Amino acid sequence: MLPDPLLGKKIILGVTGGIAAYKSALLIRELVKRGAEVKVVMTPSALEFITPLTLSTLSGNEVIVNTFPADQKNGVSLKTWHIDYGIWADLMIIAPATVNTVAKITNGFADNALTTLVAALRKKLLLAPAADMDMYETEANLSNLEILEKRGAFIVDAEEGFLASGLTGRGRMADVNKIVDAAELILSGFEKDLRGKKIVVTAGPTYEDIDPVRFIGNRSSGKMGFAIAKAAYLRGAEVTLISGPSAEQCYPEVKRVKIRTAREMQAAVEKEYPQNDVLIMSAAVADYAPENFSSVKIKKSENKKSINLVENLDILASLNKIDGKLIVGFALETNNAEEYARKKLDMKGIDLIVLNSLEDKGAGFEHDSNKISIIDKKDFHQFPLMSKFQTANNILTDIKNKK
Repeated sequence: MLPDPLLGKKIILGVTGGIAAYKSALLIRELVKRGAEVKVVMTPSALEFITPLTLSTLSGNEVIVNTFPADQKNGVSLKTWHIDYGIWADLMIIAPATVNTVAKITNGFADNALTTLVAALRKKLLLAPAADMDMYETEANLSNLEILEKRGAFIVDAEEGFLASGLTGRGRMADVNKIVDAAELILSGFEKDLRGKKIVVTAGPTYEDIDPVRFIGNRSSGKMGFAIAKAAYLRGAEVTLISGPSAEQCYPEVKRVKIRTAREMQAAVEKEYPQNDVLIMSAAVADYAPENFSSVKIKKSENKKSINLVENLDILASLNKIDGKLIVGFALETNNAEEYARKKLDMKGIDLIVLNSLEDKGAGFEHDSNKISIIDKKDFHQFPLMSKFQTANNILTDIKNKK
């Protein structure tokens, strides 16, 4: 079993006074489940939405609400707890981060336990802002978030959706899993270093229909492509995901183009490629399709039924390349892996190829992990077995260094 990047990490969770505070319990649970140690600091307003007892029980640690102890009659002292916490933490997350707290942090206020701790923090700060749409979209709030990001804070922007007011718009706190992904990204040493880049990613299998019931397909789950799309978005890129049939889910901010067949994949790639800076072809596109499609279900018969196949067009080899746009292909091999991968690199006329082999345990189809090598005309970078999210980030870093 692979070691989790969050295992043993020390994370402070700041909870402020918004309706999304109830999600902080779910966030603590996910962080603790992945091996992180979590300490919680709340604002007094947060007590109106969730109890310290709940968060203390889930985190296994005391929860701090007040800067000073409630009763100092007997000389009670917490010493410089905010300094101790600031030194202790590997990361601080504020989720939800209200408009009020965002404004205070931007302007250097230290008027409660949470903002005092932020002033003493030595490591990265991750903010997951949340508010009703009219509050969230004010010039002051958006400006404050922009200022904090320029200062080095990592902002996981609010999502669009149904809000507590009954309105629908931007302001809902980001999904808990996205916040955890962002925490992993930060703690793994990655940054928002793809701002301004437009990336199109292909993922999953293609299904080539025989009749309305049957098709030819493969075992690709889409996990690798979806991981690349998520990582690219968190690192600041504008992402388009062209996906064959897959049960995987992506972030709502990622533009998703759903396709089924290799021909549909080809058409989508040809449309999206000229509008993007990078094309990453991680999909497992079928090499062959039935020559004829039957509009009715083919019945069984005593005679053996044969299906004639025709070769699908090689999407990358046939693509009209545009100077300055980087293209990454994938190769899944079972033998002579590097030799075949290098041949594909030349034949398809691409910049990089990501090689993974079914000979490596835990790599390839349907796994949450992968073991890859990245090959170009000069270099060969080999990586150990790691999660597909970590694999995705290493691929993106290699792409960034090539651009």
